[in-house]
Amino acid sequence: MRAAAAAGREVFGYNRSIEAVSAATADGFDATENLDEALTRAADRNALVVLAVPVPALSQMLSRIRDLAPGCPLTDVTSVKSCVLDEVRNVGLLDRFVGGHPMTGTAQSGWAAGDATLFAGAPWVVGVDDHVDPTIWAMVMNLALDCGAVVVPARSDEHDAAAATISHLPHLLAEALATTAGEVPLAFALAAGSFRDGTRVAATAPDLVRAMCEANADQLLPALDRTLDLLNQARGVLAAKKPLTELVEAGHAARVRYDSFGRPEIVTVVIGEDRWREELAAAGRAGGVIRSALPGPDSRG
Repeated sequence: MRAAAAAGREVFGYNRSIEAVSAATADGFDATENLDEALTRAADRNALVVLAVPVPALSQMLSRIRDLAPGCPLTDVTSVKSCVLDEVRNVGLLDRFVGGHPMTGTAQSGWAAGDATLFAGAPWVVGVDDHVDPTIWAMVMNLALDCGAVVVPARSDEHDAAAATISHLPHLLAEALATTAGEVPLAFALAAGSFRDGTRVAATAPDLVRAMCEANADQLLPALDRTLDLLNQARGVLAAKKPLTELVEAGHAARVRYDSFGRPEIVTVVIGEDRWREELAAAGRAGGVIRSALPGPDSRG
């Protein structure tokens, strides 16, 4: 809400928390705790509905959208995409839906944790699955760009495989690291930057961590298996009193590649032309991003 309003968009929203609605209203935002009221208003204005709830709440929310605002364009900011796609398909809203996932956030929750600049420069995944409508896709692209993000086009299954390695696995590793250190009496007294940075996301609300990891279990399990294999190899090397060269050098090299990873701008694709989804998916897969609106349907939502 903050970022879209700062971009000059008309924004109104719903939250089930009376405290959150009161805080947003006190800051001058148009918010309500009445879901039916918000969705009826959205239907009247053909507003772009942005679904921002944990995975377990998706089914109930989508059912209300189907009943009260079925014609509205729809997107989401959920950290797992394939399961959202299935839920949307199950309620019959697939033709109005384009999945989204801004790759940013904090370990805190609630209205006070928000910031109008939260998305500045951040990758915002916008789904290019086979069903997506070009007009609605352009709406979601423009929303992300207006919020200051760079758009990364991706298919839902490919997003989930990547998110397992750079988001969901780090959450599990942070939890394990925090738990392990918490069992050593002197550890917290000595903890500094490495521990702080490595466990930052362990401060996230546990229910949110469980929801994202459990919803992406099929993609998370292979990533977790690979990490456990690497750690077991390191353990064997240490037990044999041999150098940790292989893992340490491979990890260092991968981090250096990340630090220098280029993000070429996607500029030649025209939304709605033949094979535009495939072209965008391939460009996103190669690291490309959209920094300014691509030509196509005029649909600022």
